[in-house]
Amino acid sequence: MVSITPNFQSEPRLHEAARIALPHIFEAAWPDPAKLGIDSKSAALLLNEARETFSSHLGVRSDEINFLGEPNLGFHLGLSGLMSAQKRLVYSNVDRMEIFAVSENHSSEMLSVSKTGQTDFSGLTASDVVSLQLCNRETGIIQSGRPENVSGLFIDATASGTRIKLPENWSTALWDSSTWAGPSGIGIFAVSKNANWKNPLPHLDGRINPGPTSLPLIVASALAIDSWVADEKNLAAKIAAINGDIRKYISSNIPDSDIAPGGADHLISASFLYVNAEQLVTALADKGYSVDSGSACSAANMQPSHVLAALGVLTQGNIRLTIHHATTFEDVKTFLEILSQTISECRG
Repeated sequence: MVSITPNFQSEPRLHEAARIALPHIFEAAWPDPAKLGIDSKSAALLLNEARETFSSHLGVRSDEINFLGEPNLGFHLGLSGLMSAQKRLVYSNVDRMEIFAVSENHSSEMLSVSKTGQTDFSGLTASDVVSLQLCNRETGIIQSGRPENVSGLFIDATASGTRIKLPENWSTALWDSSTWAGPSGIGIFAVSKNANWKNPLPHLDGRINPGPTSLPLIVASALAIDSWVADEKNLAAKIAAINGDIRKYISSNIPDSDIAPGGADHLISASFLYVNAEQLVTALADKGYSVDSGSACSAANMQPSHVLAALGVLTQGNIRLTIHHATTFEDVKTFLEILSQTISECRG
C-alpha cells in the first residue's frame, strides 16, 4: 500500500514510471549481461541503454560510469583512489561523515566554512585532493567556489543529483539513485578519463565494483531519472515557491526558531528552541507527517547535526524537510499549522 500522508523525509517514493515498469524489468533483466546467449545479449542492451541515459543527464561519458550496490562505497573509491603518500586530502567541516572516515586514512586538512556555508579553497596546492560537496543534503547550501589547479577533485553529488552540473576539472563523482526518485541502494560512480585514479580496493582485474549490482534496479533508476528530469522542468518553480512559504511562515509565526542558510529549493533545515527533536518528530509522525531530524549522517540515533554546529546555528529541536515533486501547497499549509501547534505542545 502507498501512504497518502505527506512525506517531508529525504527518501522519496519510487517514481511512478519505474514502479509501473518494475515487473517487466525484472522479467527482462534477469540474465548476466556479461555472458553469451540471446537473453544475456538482451540484458547487455538494457545495461548499455541505461548507461547512455545516465550519461546524458549527468554530463559524463557512458564509459566513465560505474554502478555500485552500496552507494556509500563511492566515497572511499572516489577519494582514496586519487590519493598517494605525497598528497593531502582537503575537505570541509560540513562534508558527510563518510568523508570524515576516509580522511582518517590519509594526510588531510579540514577547512571550516563561513556562516553561509561556503568553503574558501584559495589556499590549495597542486598536490591536494579535494572533496567538493555540490549541495549539502541537510541545509541545501550550494557551494559556489570551485577548487582549481589541484591533483584531484572528488564531487559529492549525492544531494544535488541532476540539479547542478559537474565542474570541468572533476576527477571522480558520486550520485545516489534515490535523489531522482530511483530505487535506493544504487550508486552511480564516475571516474574521469583524465583522472589519475587507481582502484583502492583489492582487485584482480579492471572491474571497479568487486561484485554485481542489480541490473533491474539499474534499469529502473534510468527510467526514474528520465522521468524525474522532465518533471523537474515543470515543477521547479512550484518547489521554490513552497520553500519560500515554509521559511516565511516559520520566521513569522513560530518564535525562537532558527532556519539554516539555504540554496537548493528542495531542502530546508529549521530548529526550535526549548524543543526536544525526537519528541517533535514522534509527535508529528503520530499526526501523519514524516520529517527528518538529527544529522543526516546519524539520524538513527538523533545526534545533533555537525553541519548546523559548523554553521553556528541552533541545533536544538531540529527538523529537516525535503520538498518532493508530489508536495502540494495544501500539504504544506496544513503541515505548517500542525507544526506550530505541535511545537507549542512540546514547549508546554
